[in-house]
This record gives sequence, C-alpha cells and structure tokens, in this order.
Amino acid sequence: MFTPFRTESYVDFSQNTPKREMLHAVDTVSGQMGREYPLRIGGEEITTSDKIKSLNPAAYRQTVGLVSKANADQADKAVRSAADNLKWWSRTDPEARARILVKAAAIMRRRIYELTATMCFEVSKSWIEGYAGVCEAIDFLEFYGREMVRLSSGQPVTPYEGEENEYRYIPLGVCVVIPPWNFPCAIMAGMTSAALVTGNTVVLKPASTAPVIAAKFVEIMKEAGLPEGVLNFLPGSGGAIGDTIVEHPLTRLIAFTGSMEVGLGIFEKAAKVHKDQIWLKRTVLEMGGKDCIVVDETADLDAAADGAVNAAFSFQGQKCSACSRLIAHRDIYDVLIDRIVDRAKTITVGNTAAPENLYMGAVIDEPAYQKIKEYIAIGKKEGRAVLADGKVPDGGYFIPPTIITDVDRNARIAQEEIFGPVLAVIKAKDFDDGLEIANGTIYGLTGALYSNERMRLERARHEFHVGNLYFNRKCTGALVDVQPFGGFNMSGTDSKAGGRDYLQLFMQGKSICERW
Repeated sequence: MFTPFRTESYVDFSQNTPKREMLHAVDTVSGQMGREYPLRIGGEEITTSDKIKSLNPAAYRQTVGLVSKANADQADKAVRSAADNLKWWSRTDPEARARILVKAAAIMRRRIYELTATMCFEVSKSWIEGYAGVCEAIDFLEFYGREMVRLSSGQPVTPYEGEENEYRYIPLGVCVVIPPWNFPCAIMAGMTSAALVTGNTVVLKPASTAPVIAAKFVEIMKEAGLPEGVLNFLPGSGGAIGDTIVEHPLTRLIAFTGSMEVGLGIFEKAAKVHKDQIWLKRTVLEMGGKDCIVVDETADLDAAADGAVNAAFSFQGQKCSACSRLIAHRDIYDVLIDRIVDRAKTITVGNTAAPENLYMGAVIDEPAYQKIKEYIAIGKKEGRAVLADGKVPDGGYFIPPTIITDVDRNARIAQEEIFGPVLAVIKAKDFDDGLEIANGTIYGLTGALYSNERMRLERARHEFHVGNLYFNRKCTGALVDVQPFGGFNMSGTDSKAGGRDYLQLFMQGKSICERW
C-alpha cells in the first residue's frame, strides 16, 4: 500500500549543502553538452541524420544536445506501435502501472539536481524554478499513481436485486502528448504519466526547444520498468509530424499545453473524422492566459508588490500563469507602482547556470526575443515605461524586467499574451471597475486579489472568472492536489491538472451488468 500523498519540499540554495549539490550537477551536465539522443519507437532506438539542435538560450552558441528528428513516416510508425501495444498494456493491473510511476518518482528524486541543471542550460530556468519543476513532476507521478489505484475500483452503483452491476473505467487508446517548453519537465511528465497510468499508450512529441529534458524523462521511465513500446518518443517539428499524429485515425486523445493559436488548430483538426476512424477524438488543452493581480485600497501593499514582482518576472514571465496585468485601485496606484519598481530594479539577469544569476535568465529563443521586444515598443506607445531597457549581458536572449504604466484596459499589451517579462499596469476607479478589467479578456486562467475587505473576497469567489483564483498571494505556483490547475474560455478545457478528476479525462466509463 502506498503512503499518503504529500507534495515535495523545496531546498534553500543559500544553504551550503544544496548549493554544493547544484554546483556539482552544473559541472556534470556541462560535461554532457552535445550528447545525442535517439527516437524511441516500439522499443527501437532510431538515430536520424536530421537533428534538433537544442541550444542554451542564455549562451546561444552552446549546444545542450542533439536530438534525432522524426519524419512523417516515423510518426505513423509511432502511432501504429502505440496502437499495437495498447492491446496488452490496457489490461495491465492498474496497481502495477502505478508502481512504475512511483518508481520513476524515486529515480527523479535521486537525480533532482541533474535534472534541474539540465533545465538551467536548456531553457534558462533559475535554480529554484528548475528545482520546483522537478518537484512538480515528482508530485504528478506520485499523485496520479495513487489516484489510479483509487479509481481502479470504479464508481459505486445502486444495488439491484438479481443482478451484479459495476461501473468501471477503461483507457481511451493511443494518446498523443504535446507538452510546452516552459515547463518541459513538470507538464511533460504530468500529461505523459496521466496517460500511461490510466492504461493508454503514448506518443510523446516534446517541444523542439526543450527535447533533452524529455529524453532524460523517457530514460527514467524505462529504468523504472515501463515496458518497451508503451511510450514512444517522437521529437520533431510540428510542421513535419504534428498533423500526422493529431489527425491519425488510430489517435484517440491529444493532450496539449501551449499557445492558444496552436491549441485551436489542434482542436479543429481533432474534430475531423478521418477514414477508418471509429471514434470522436478527445482533447485536453491548456492554452495560456492574460493573467492579472488586482490590488484594492485596503491591501497590504508590500505583500502585493512582492507577489506582483515574483509573478511577473520569475522565469522571465514565461508562464501561462504569469502576472502580465496589474490592476490597481486609483487611491494606491502611484504608491504601489513605486514599490514594484524598486523591487524589480534589484533583479539580476544572466546565465542561470551561474550561481550569481539566480533570478532571471534568458527568454527561450530568438523568435520569442524579437516578439517580446516588439511588444515592449508597442507598450511604450500605449503607456508610460517606468522600467525598461536595463543593462543585460551579451550572448543570450536577455530581456530586463519591463513595467509600463497608465495602460488602457483594451490596449494590445493589456489583451494579448506576451509571454515575457513585461508588466502592464492599469488603474481602476473602484473594486467593481477592477473586477470588470480583470474579466475583460478572452482568457481565464489565473488571477489574484489583494484585499483585506471580506465581502470583496467573497464576491471575487463568484465574479472573478478564472480557473485558479488566489487571495492575498501571487497568481503563480499551483501545487499538485492543492490547487488543481486549468482555466476557462480561451485558456483551454479547464482540465485541472493535478486534480482528482484529471485522470478521468484519459478514460471512459463502462457499465457492466450480469443477471443471475
């Protein structure tokens, strides 16, 4: 019997032991630079001549790894392999599947510093952001394993004389998992493990900017005892293989986290029934947000300033939950801006593999860098830049913290997802106005309210329309089974990753009756 689930604890990198372990891991991973990683299809390791070159965004001349790139024929082969292996994997005891996840969690726990360092190089996460990401991956493995054991007994039904009735869950089939680059360990491991533990087989297409950490996860799953062919590792560009795996008639489910534009394309493609397809495909989509923190005139302004800076600028603002809008009551607007700017000015920016740069690293790649710079230029025309153009190192895609005030609620930088360290500050005339601004986007992922007025907090429970709502704390940092994560409207299907109903999205119900 498994012990009760509890979330992983973080370390304090100001302490000698964690710092020493992390420095050792940085050296170890530095020695792995340029390593090659194969495709894995049906238990076969395949090395291709065409490679994805994973680069360090903080030192873009440094190659983190060379990952074999799949073509459309290999994508078809991966889906068919997953379908073949579904026949026996779907009938494997749920507790046996759960044990593989718990074993993988133990391996990740032992390798946590190495995996953290890998993300410092591959996506420029800070030490604590990388460490927290591995902790979340471990939490997903541990929690979903236990959840599958709970759900394996099915749901209770009303007894009926002369019959035995049961309601059980069965797997859906072949699951295509398309994770994002910004949480390339946690979300990738969460979606993949949810599909596997529920008895589905998986085709995993990692983000092309973060395939190395996914390759290491696949190695860990094999070490944990996952049989060959159940998890097929298929790196490749969306243009080359994306349509093949999404539209394949043997694909049953697509689990995706990423931009709204790509998510909507998957949603549309999955809705079409192809020749020889005998089901309607299911989609689990998490598509980003335009998240905000609302601060009223009764709030603790120091706490609000700390929360806003952390939520806006940690991991360079590259979180779907990041605070990209600050909505402040007019009575405290100027004071709050001053406190936020003062805090943001102290942020260090640089290569996060180095211990002196433990806050902000680089944005993921040159297209992202150029897009964010364009939004900053737009923002300077739409508002007043009170913090911008700070000094940053050369050789990486570094953008300093940027704060633009006096932004209209309908401005582009107040409506469009920037996915970078840019905070738009909007003035609200009162609490009702603040709520209206908060809800005034096409998204609905996360939000926070800083207030010491009880009735406003109670109103926000009903009227602040986001999937994850926080009071008197930042709008990032959801924990597995503590704050199940997923949003409304164009933020996705509100799939609630890390929640007690998440695994049911990867299964279907079956009622069985035997009359005596």
